[in-house]
Amino acid sequence: MIEPLYIPGDSPLHRLPAWFKLLALTAAGAGLFLLHDPRWLALVCLATVLLLRVAGASPAGVWRQVRGLVWVLLAVGLFTGVFQGWLAALTVLLRIAAMVGLALAVTLSTRTSDLISVCERALMPLQRIGLVDAGKVALALALALRFVPEIWRNFQEIREAQAARGLGANPIALIVPLVVLTLKRAQEVAEAIDARSP
Repeated sequence: MIEPLYIPGDSPLHRLPAWFKLLALTAAGAGLFLLHDPRWLALVCLATVLLLRVAGASPAGVWRQVRGLVWVLLAVGLFTGVFQGWLAALTVLLRIAAMVGLALAVTLSTRTSDLISVCERALMPLQRIGLVDAGKVALALALALRFVPEIWRNFQEIREAQAARGLGANPIALIVPLVVLTLKRAQEVAEAIDARSP
């Protein structure tokens, strides 16, 4: 099993069982939507930074994982600020930052194989009544965890190659190859999941 994000370690966060971390992450995600005061959300973000440090993440490493979200967050913040006010925009951005940080702390401190195993066990009751195939869902999750970082790597490689050809300012020259590669990988993922079907 490829571990695209996991940082090996022996911290208290690493030693917690995967099921507990996923359960805590779910509870924290629900709890964040009950917080509307930016001051409390800022405290949660600070706690998230401490968790990331415990997980062994460096500021540069965290930035590499989240920099793709910056433009999305700016767009969300601008839209919310214009239509709901800037205090609401700050609240939304802090909430998203806290949730992303908590999810990253879990991912960095937990082996992918452990996360997949927990998800598969959690889905077994639904498999028994015929609603889902727990193995296929777990495989899809494993492939997605591997697939998403690869898209970012493809983006970086294509951007560097196009810049070397003098096409760095041409968005079409960047987007088209990225879409083609992404669709190709998505097809491979779909085929892998279908191949697992009985």
